[in-house]
Amino acid sequence: MKKRSFLLIFAICLGVTAFKIVPLFQGEKGEIVNAYIENGVTEGKLSSGNMKKVEIPVEKIYQGNVLLVNSKHPVHNESIISDVINLYAHKELVKGYKVFNSEIYLSEDIASKFSDMVLDAEKDEVSSFLITSGFREFDEQTKLYKEMGFNRALPAGYSEHNLGLSLDVGSTKGKMEVAPEGDWISENAWKYGFTLRYPADKTHITGIMNEPWHIRYVGLPHSAIMKKKNFVLEEYLDYLKDEKHISATVNGQKYEVFYYPVTENTTINVPANLRYEVSGNNTDGVIVTVFTDSLV
Repeated sequence: MKKRSFLLIFAICLGVTAFKIVPLFQGEKGEIVNAYIENGVTEGKLSSGNMKKVEIPVEKIYQGNVLLVNSKHPVHNESIISDVINLYAHKELVKGYKVFNSEIYLSEDIASKFSDMVLDAEKDEVSSFLITSGFREFDEQTKLYKEMGFNRALPAGYSEHNLGLSLDVGSTKGKMEVAPEGDWISENAWKYGFTLRYPADKTHITGIMNEPWHIRYVGLPHSAIMKKKNFVLEEYLDYLKDEKHISATVNGQKYEVFYYPVTENTTINVPANLRYEVSGNNTDGVIVTVFTDSLV
């Protein structure tokens, strides 16, 4: 009964023809706080068109770009990215950066997105990026865990490197803590869908010490919201659960983001004429991101 009520509320929120955008960020007194996310948050009407029903199987909880992987939530077999390649063997993808050795593996899609990002960094005269680690098989993670211990590594299956969406970024000019590349990543990675996964001020939440070299792809608008709100992934997913529905505008593109709990195969309504993405959170539900039309 609760599920039906929730789906009904969602359908009403989206509307069959039009619905009002819900502000993304509100202050304690209800005032709208501009989201940096360059154009800020605006209100308006959205032409959503017809709706269609989409079935969400339970296994979708464990697939997608917004999965939470940590010491409590392991990587599932269906979570692992399928387009992992050896970067050294695909030098056409190594643009704007270098690889540490011939054994660096990464999602082909993530490698392309990373290349786009660091090529843009060259415009700011920051150009000494180096990928030191990417995707790791479970046996490699086990070896690393034994060598480095629990203070510096996670056991196999509990590391984001086993997922395929994370990479360690270095600089040929020195440690990321002091290199220009580290500063640039910290300030700009969110614009390209990446987030700094283990910042110094969030160790009490992530359980991982400061790693200015470890970035994770979550995609837009999630990375932008996390940057604005100073959230790590754990905080962001809790925020989505509480809010159920948030909106954001990033570089003129409007997004509507919805959280759905999933305990069994679930059917949801989405706009038939708009692009959308569904990602699990690796715990108890899915995140639906709708790429909306321009405001009118």
